Amino acid sequence: MIDATEAERWMRDALDEARAALDHDDVPVGAVVVAPDGTELARGHNRREQRADPTAHAELEALRAAAAALGSWRLDGCTLVVTLEPCAMCAGALVQSRVAGLVFAADDPRAGAVTSLFDLVRDPRLPHRVEVRRGVLADASTALLRSFFTSRRYTPQRQGARVDEWGGLENR
Repeated sequence: MIDATEAERWMRDALDEARAALDHDDVPVGAVVVAPDGTELARGHNRREQRADPTAHAELEALRAAAAALGSWRLDGCTLVVTLEPCAMCAGALVQSRVAGLVFAADDPRAGAVTSLFDLVRDPRLPHRVEVRRGVLADASTALLRSFFTSRRYTPQRQGARVDEWGGLENR
């Protein structure tokens, strides 16, 4: 897996990719797949709104592009760098693609399947495990997500409402 300095460098690129999702009103999540030799294989950002596709998450977009670049679904030795903790679907794709490492920025307490709700990528019952580095440039990723959700989810405060993880209001 890439070292801490390289992780920050690639996370900056993933954050740039996340900002590209804003152009089509998607949640700003970006991902970069780094080859074992330290070069970029592929990038992706959320395109669910743009493609009307519930599977068009940044991680899957980047993994698909990396597999196409290599001509193989096996991404042995590769590292995925992503701005938000992967969900169960994306964590499963990491295991299935045999990615060696995962670097992510912000935790996702509502859907994260790496440390928050589950730990799918390191589950010993699965045939492959992924090395994880968590919290790289988390503040920058959280700020980007908070800005996106605050502008879309604002509702007047009412009794019982609380602020969610990224700054929007959850009305319960």
